[in-house]
Amino acid sequence: MKKTVYALTVSAFAILAANAAMADGKVLKFAHDNKADAFENPAHACTGVFANIVNADTNGSVKVEVFPSNQLGSASEHVQMVRDGFIQATLTSTGALASYYPRIDVLNLPFAFGSNAATYQVFDGEFGQTLATDIEATLGDVEVLGFPDTGGFFAVTNSKRSIAKLEDFDGIRIRTMTLPSHQAIINALGAEAYPLSWGEVYSGLQTGVIDGQMNPVPTVYFAKFNEVQKYMTLTNHLFSPYTLMINKAFYDGLTEHEQKILHYAAESCVTASRGLARVIEASDRGLAGLMDKMEVTALSDDQRKAMADATQPAFEKHVKDNLDEKAGELLTLFRDQVMKANDNTYIK
Repeated sequence: MKKTVYALTVSAFAILAANAAMADGKVLKFAHDNKADAFENPAHACTGVFANIVNADTNGSVKVEVFPSNQLGSASEHVQMVRDGFIQATLTSTGALASYYPRIDVLNLPFAFGSNAATYQVFDGEFGQTLATDIEATLGDVEVLGFPDTGGFFAVTNSKRSIAKLEDFDGIRIRTMTLPSHQAIINALGAEAYPLSWGEVYSGLQTGVIDGQMNPVPTVYFAKFNEVQKYMTLTNHLFSPYTLMINKAFYDGLTEHEQKILHYAAESCVTASRGLARVIEASDRGLAGLMDKMEVTALSDDQRKAMADATQPAFEKHVKDNLDEKAGELLTLFRDQVMKANDNTYIK
């Protein structure tokens, strides 16, 4: 069925491509899977800023067209469509990218970051560049322009009890993405990992098929999980950025001036995603709004350390058993850069 949908989409794009070819300039079709509201999600804010800069600063020689809300296929299909050149750019989640680039899983080292500022240092620095280069070398047909924010750190919600310490996870069934690393982390906490597609999460929580889920705070709000969840714990156990990628052949076909504009637009896109994510978290559409509707618990440093000690060995075993040697090298660099960033941004 997926292959049929993709084939139909490709056919549609053949027509779009023919029309674009007759027009002046270069058309950059940019797809993502979030709603078309620049003030509700970082993805659309990011793509909106990118499009505005490119359209204006190239004087129309490159025209960006944004396709939100999975108009052109799923997040995973977007990756393949960029590779095939049927669209030129996308923001892809770690889950969608994993089937093409399994080493992206190293980003799921649990309880790694101490602050949002530390994440910026890591993904804008040596590790981010090393990761981008490896993605490009592995896929062969994309150019990575940055790592925008998806909404911040993950929190855990559930309907059974307040989670304030490691032992409180015992027996709680928590939905995860279909990522073995996420399942290993949840099981190591003492909970029961239950993989479930995104479209089934709300009904699963409502009917009791699952007791809880994990996502960034803004996602908890716009998905209305507070209607079917009573407790939220600010575990901050995962940070999972988007990867902004563009078709390499399209990129190579741009002038040097146009390429520079795209890089500037991508940097601005990343900045916008981070800024909006922080604003949403602090607004009535984020943590401030949820605190009136749910019982919210923040963890102490000791509680987070206990959870880190329980989960990190399980995660590292997963990487060693299921990924290659290069992934192990990336994980070592990631851990090293995270520790340095945490030291640089820690408030003493």
